[in-house]
Amino acid sequence: MTDKSFGQAITQISVEELAQRLSSNEPSIQLVDVREPQEVAIANIEGFVNLPLSQFAEWGDQVPTRLDPQAETLVLCHHGVRSAQMCQWLVAQGFTNVKNIAGGIDAYSQLIDASIPQY
Repeated sequence: MTDKSFGQAITQISVEELAQRLSSNEPSIQLVDVREPQEVAIANIEGFVNLPLSQFAEWGDQVPTRLDPQAETLVLCHHGVRSAQMCQWLVAQGFTNVKNIAGGIDAYSQLIDASIPQY
């Protein structure tokens, strides 16, 4: 997962905006969670597809068939670092509307839904 375009600014979305978007049930947004399966088992938000960064070699070539490069794509991890890496990679693959969820599921648990466990 390397590309010379890495390092460019990625658009961020707040967890508050994410909550608003999820409550509106927009069918056009793609939701990607890049955390490990054991992390997702602890805490998750319904509707996200899990593509663990550590397993990139297993799913990387499937991205063009699993995700729509033109659709708005929101990417989540624990705090926002791994999801930012995934956003950079998606942009390098030609995705045109990618947003990193700032603060990740940790911020979502603290600010939006306290029923989601923190870890």
